Amino acid sequence: MPIQGEILFVCVENAGRSQMAQAFAEKFGLRASSAGTVPSSLVNPVVVEAMREREIDLSRKSPKMLTSDMINHARLVITMGCSVEEACPRPMLAAMQKKLVDWNLDDPKGRSIEEVRKIRDEIEKRVREIAKAE
Repeated sequence: MPIQGEILFVCVENAGRSQMAQAFAEKFGLRASSAGTVPSSLVNPVVVEAMREREIDLSRKSPKMLTSDMINHARLVITMGCSVEEACPRPMLAAMQKKLVDWNLDDPKGRSIEEVRKIRDEIEKRVREIAKAE
C-alpha cells in the first residue's frame, strides 16, 4: 500500500535538481512537487535538454516559491544539497526538520551537459529507490 502524501523536492532556485526529481517521481507514479526558497525565473535550459534525453519535457515548467503549506502537506521533504537553511525562514525550517532528507547533490547551474547528465542520472537512481520502497 503506497504511503499517502506527497514528496516535496526543495532547492534554492527550483530550476534544476528539484525539477528533475519531481519529474522522475511523477514518471514513477509518486505524488510529488518541487519548489525553491528563491525561485529562478525559468528552468535551467541545460537541465531541460538533459531531461529531454529521458523523454521528459520540462520546457513549460516554472520555478515555484516554497510555502509553509507545501511543507505541511508533504510527508517527506528532500533538499538537493543547496543551503536552504540560509534562505529558509526559521519556522519553515523547523517544520521541515521532522521529515527532511538532504541528498547533497551538485548544482547543475553553469555546468556542461555532461555534468548535468551525471546529476540527472543520480537523481533518477535515488527517486527510483524511493518508488521501489513504496
